[in-house]
Amino acid sequence: MQTMTETLQKLIGKPLVESTDQEIYLALLDLVRSKSAAQVRPVNGRKLYYISAEFLIGKLLSNNLINLGLYDDVRDALAAAGKSLSDIEEVEPEPSLGNGGLGRLAACFLDSLATLNLPGDGIGLRYHFGLFHQSFADGLQNELPDPWLNEHSWAEKTDITYPVTLAGKPYTARLYKLAVTGYEGRTNTLNLFDLDTIDESIVHDGIQFDKTAIDKNLTLFLYPDDSDEAGRMLRIYQQYLMVSAGAQLILAECAARGCNYHDLADYAAIQINDTHPSMVIPELIRLLGEKGIEFDEAVKIVTDTCAYTNHTILAEALETWPRSYLDKVVPQLMPVIEKLDAAAKKRTNDTGLAIIDADDRVHMAHMDIHFTHSTNGVAALHTKILKESELNGFYKLYPEKFNNKTNGITFRRWLLECDPALVKEIESLIGPGFRKDAAELEKLLPYAEDANVLQKFSQVKADNKKALADWLEHTQGVKVDPTAMFDIQSKRLHEYKRQQLNLLYLIHQYFEIRAGHTPAVPLVSIFGAKAAPAYIIAKDIIHALLTLSKVIAADPLVAPWLQVVFVENYNVTAAEKMIPACDLSEQISLASKEASGTGNMKFMLNGALTLGTMDGANVEISQQVGNENIYIFGQTSGQVIHRYAAGDYTPADWYKGDPNLRRAIDFLTGPEMLAAGKEENLARLQHELKTKDWFQTLPDFNAYVVRKGQALSDYACDPLGWRRKCLINISKAGFFSSDRTIAEYNSDIWHLGE
Repeated sequence: MQTMTETLQKLIGKPLVESTDQEIYLALLDLVRSKSAAQVRPVNGRKLYYISAEFLIGKLLSNNLINLGLYDDVRDALAAAGKSLSDIEEVEPEPSLGNGGLGRLAACFLDSLATLNLPGDGIGLRYHFGLFHQSFADGLQNELPDPWLNEHSWAEKTDITYPVTLAGKPYTARLYKLAVTGYEGRTNTLNLFDLDTIDESIVHDGIQFDKTAIDKNLTLFLYPDDSDEAGRMLRIYQQYLMVSAGAQLILAECAARGCNYHDLADYAAIQINDTHPSMVIPELIRLLGEKGIEFDEAVKIVTDTCAYTNHTILAEALETWPRSYLDKVVPQLMPVIEKLDAAAKKRTNDTGLAIIDADDRVHMAHMDIHFTHSTNGVAALHTKILKESELNGFYKLYPEKFNNKTNGITFRRWLLECDPALVKEIESLIGPGFRKDAAELEKLLPYAEDANVLQKFSQVKADNKKALADWLEHTQGVKVDPTAMFDIQSKRLHEYKRQQLNLLYLIHQYFEIRAGHTPAVPLVSIFGAKAAPAYIIAKDIIHALLTLSKVIAADPLVAPWLQVVFVENYNVTAAEKMIPACDLSEQISLASKEASGTGNMKFMLNGALTLGTMDGANVEISQQVGNENIYIFGQTSGQVIHRYAAGDYTPADWYKGDPNLRRAIDFLTGPEMLAAGKEENLARLQHELKTKDWFQTLPDFNAYVVRKGQALSDYACDPLGWRRKCLINISKAGFFSSDRTIAEYNSDIWHLGE
């Protein structure tokens, strides 16, 4: 049998020691492809098609090597030749196919499907430049294309194409296939569609392009700027390309397995991930009509086949489109949507549940709930809010459709790959069973009082912090003290996630330190976040944090105790460095607004403690670990919902009534900040906080300051107690495995392979 060294040298055609990193990477690409192809299994019974606008899959080399059982052999073979697998990983570009938690969840789900040996493929678009590549200049976010495609991409071009009609014009969707490996499991596929006519050269001045040149621009960017009508129309063009090509793929694959279309629900389960793929419902009905199936039967077939996941209660994310847009882009769908609307209106007199409302707007989520057999939320609190308030009318109409599926993360990437030293320590105590069954992490609990074990875990954390410090210096040009507490808030930049609350705390700390009230331990506050290009206030928050970072660094009294670092172009690769090094995980969204969150789970799994509100999955984390092992603060979801309903929140009253708050908000346009930043951005953010503050930052400020102070004190003054809390969090993280989530989806909704 060939050794790994011999295998790689045969693929490259020369000794490993003489090979370049690029040559080794391409050889490993070939090796993974051949090994993953051998794990493809035939499909019997029902197969899942998971349709999502984004899949934030991250770099794939190490993840695939781990899943295929090749990682150790490859690492050792390379080391023997004086090569480093981490250097080889640097050759691989990170796929620009997703943005935030929605896309990362989809990627975790694909991993778990393959690991659990369930037949399930993804369907999405092959974006050329992703969301954008973020850079900072003059304290401002700049957006540039984020290219990743090259001739050696993991996504392989096929000869399979499907016709798609957009605004009456014919287009040809080309299928690309990307292999999804499972951990000791099967290989599934991520199906990505593109047009051969895309022209990357039309992009200019950052990420500007002609939004009307559909044949050239359609898959250039994920979530193109929708601040104008052309951008909003482009989103509909994108969504229809995805669902039309996807629906044709589904019908073709099912027919090849013997489906006669009448029995489609016996062959396919389709999961609609948020509202972006909603048009798959009328598109499938239209296509079944072309196969000779009557409308009413087609509706029943599609309802039995499709299920919908709701990911938000934010109105902005429950897509509605002016009917005129759909009339223009997808006129072939409008007769179907009109019939669906008429059918829905026969089921209820509640006009608030209509698909087409009185203003001629088409509600995608309404269509999803009426014409799928399942609607699920993604955390217990989120689902409760959907049932009781946001979607209460639908819940009364269809109580049997509503269910909860608390999100999860794949432990292969978020533990095995990104924190190998922690894996080694865990394995030495409880064996390797947790690699396949995350619930086995509970076996760590008896070691919570073992000072020797706690010290070993603490050393792993210290080494990870040193590694992050080195990475920050190398990639960001920033030096940090690895002995300080690392406090990390990394997630999309959005007011409901409340990076602005953290900002006000940091300004407060600045004043406290200057007054001689030094914290219990030096604090390095690390941010990673992209703001949508048209989201002005979010970009102002970034500017304020970058400006504050400069002000603090220039102050000899404050700099030894406080540092603010904003990581440029936060992505999966950065997350893999940051999460294992985190001490305090910031999960501070306004209660009732975060559907679930999954960063909270990743940080917990890697031994960070959570500072958070009772929002999303934080509620279930606190239930798992106990209130003494998490730092909860702030209003409850009930209090927040009541305050919105009463309409009596006036931020100016809080500003006037609290001198600490007033001091922090005033500082945004104080001389120190204006000397380092831009008055327009800082004044606009200050005005927003004083007059609007839609996500209730100010009422939670004092509770946040106190609770964070408690966390710093515990970390500094009771290190053994802190380590014990960290171990308990790791041991209780098993519930948040996406393997558990997928098993629940399958038993309750999909019934795959049956």
